[in-house]
Amino acid sequence: MTLRVHHLENSRSQRILWMLEELGLPYEVIRYQRDKVTMLAPPELKRVHPLGKSPVIEDHGRVVAETGAIIDYLVHHADGRLGPPSHRDDALRWTFFMHYAEGSLMPPLLVKLVLSKVPLLGGIAQKKLQPMIDVHLDYVEAELASRPWFAGQSFTAADIMMSFPLEAARSRAGLDGRYPATTAWLDTIHARPAYQAALAAGGPYAYA
Repeated sequence: MTLRVHHLENSRSQRILWMLEELGLPYEVIRYQRDKVTMLAPPELKRVHPLGKSPVIEDHGRVVAETGAIIDYLVHHADGRLGPPSHRDDALRWTFFMHYAEGSLMPPLLVKLVLSKVPLLGGIAQKKLQPMIDVHLDYVEAELASRPWFAGQSFTAADIMMSFPLEAARSRAGLDGRYPATTAWLDTIHARPAYQAALAAGGPYAYA
């Protein structure tokens, strides 16, 4: 059975397609469109997983949800490729950024998105939130100014995990030319052949 990816447009699941392309693993894409009014995932996804979220993969009867869990699953499936480097410090960085992407960086970006939908007071709240986001952008910039990839000298799954929040930050949260190392990193990953192949497989993606 070919691995199946339940892929929602303009979502975290783009990272899973990219990961699979980097690993050269065969897969099938089942595409879902967001509700045009609410921008939420369609109810059909609940037939795959009770949370009704994307990404979700199916592999030989297993259903795996959550981006980090799926990427960890794929690393093991590919005999450790794109997993933690052998050097201890690099491995620690790999683990940190695998969790930091969704645990610390993404939440304020999501709050900013929600606030952007709130009339009047939402704009004021966004301005108060931006300094919190800037702390993260400054931190990421300092990290990427010191080495080419998040875990060290080599591209790994940690870079794939970090892609979506930084793409979102460039789209709506102040990531611009003031952060040259981070914007250069984004341009570099977007030029990778596997990233481009994932875009072709997944369809239109607003953040590339």
